[in-house]
Amino acid sequence: MGSLEGASVLVTGGGSGIGLGCAARFVADGALVTICGRNEERLKSAIATLGDKATYIVADITQEEQITAAIAAAAARGPLKAIVANAGGSTSIGPIGTLDADAWRTTLELNATGTMFTIKHGSKALIEAGGGAIVAVSSIAASNTHRWFGAYGVSKAAVDHLVQLTADELGAFGVRVNGVRPGVVATELIAGIADQGPVLQDYLECMPIARIGRPADIAEAVRFLAGPESSWITGQIINVDGGHHLRRGPDYSSVFKDLFGAEALFGPGAAASD
Repeated sequence: MGSLEGASVLVTGGGSGIGLGCAARFVADGALVTICGRNEERLKSAIATLGDKATYIVADITQEEQITAAIAAAAARGPLKAIVANAGGSTSIGPIGTLDADAWRTTLELNATGTMFTIKHGSKALIEAGGGAIVAVSSIAASNTHRWFGAYGVSKAAVDHLVQLTADELGAFGVRVNGVRPGVVATELIAGIADQGPVLQDYLECMPIARIGRPADIAEAVRFLAGPESSWITGQIINVDGGHHLRRGPDYSSVFKDLFGAEALFGPGAAASD
C-alpha cells in the first residue's frame, strides 16, 4: 500500500483498544501519529508501546476547544493527512422504560457531538494541508439493533449519517470522509461480558467468520480508508465484523436479566415463564 511516511495523523481515543491498534498501524507505515484521550496515564502507556514517531495530547472530544487544540498539535508535527475519529463509548444501557436521561445525553454528546467537533475542526486543518481523509469509527450497533443498549446504537447511527453528510459537503475541498463499523472486538470494553459464556456464544453464532475481532482487524480497514489507495472512495461505511451484519444483533439477555429483571426485558409474565 502507498506509504504515509512523514505524514501527520491524529487518532482520537488512541490510548487503548481500537484507537491504539490504529495508531500502531499508522506508525508502522511511517506516519507521525498524535493520539488524544482523556486519561493521561493511559496515553503515556500507549506511547511507550508506539515509539518515538508517536506523541500524545490530553483532550476530551466533547469540549470543542480541546479537540481543536489536539488537531492543531497534530498539524504542527507535519502535513496533516488523516484523522481517525475513534473516541466513543456509552453510559446508557437498559430497557427504554428505565433509561437515565443524563446517561442518554452523555452518550449522545460523546459519540455524535464529539465526532462532529472532530470532523468540523479536523476538516479545516486537512484543507489547509491540501486535503486528506477522515475515518470515523462507528459500530455494528448502528445498523443492527442491540436490544437494551440505550443511546449507544442511536448515537452511532448518527455518526454514520454524519459521515455521509460531511463526505458530500467536503469532497469539493479535497477531504474524504468514510467510516467503519466494528463488530465485537477484543478490548477492555467487552472484558467479562462478551468474551465468555452465553453472550460470546451468541456472537459467534451470528458471525459467518466466527471469531472475536482484533484491534488490528479494524486498523487495517481504517488505514486503507485513510490512505491514497482509497482516493476515489468517500461516504462509505464498511462493516468489519466477520459478517455479523448479515444476521442479527447479539442477545445480552443473560446479562441484563440480572440487572433489570425478566419482565423489564420481555414483558409481564416473563419472570414466571423463565
